[in-house]
Amino acid sequence: MAMLFAQVTVSHYMAVGAVLFVTGVLCMATKRNALGILMGIELVLNGANINFVAFGSNYLRSESLGLDGQLMALFVIVLAAAEAAVALAIALNFYNNQTTIDVDRGDELKG
Repeated sequence: MAMLFAQVTVSHYMAVGAVLFVTGVLCMATKRNALGILMGIELVLNGANINFVAFGSNYLRSESLGLDGQLMALFVIVLAAAEAAVALAIALNFYNNQTTIDVDRGDELKG
């Protein structure tokens, strides 16, 4: 009995990236605390990274080096690390002032 294996194509990677992206957008829209929103942003960025790597694969363009998507994903990872560090510092400062991380209490800040 011969077993059939389906080949993983670029469309499979794009589907996984789209699912991650939509999950991140839903997480950002429904969460009320800052950490949940940050997790949603990270999911969106990871979904975009998967799509960058899928679009830069050798299956779509065989004449290039194939590093375009990986290079863009590396820049997005650096951006996500900087965003997480700044956002965590803001969330900790907000928690010290308000004793909560509920983003609806942010209108009470005075600047």
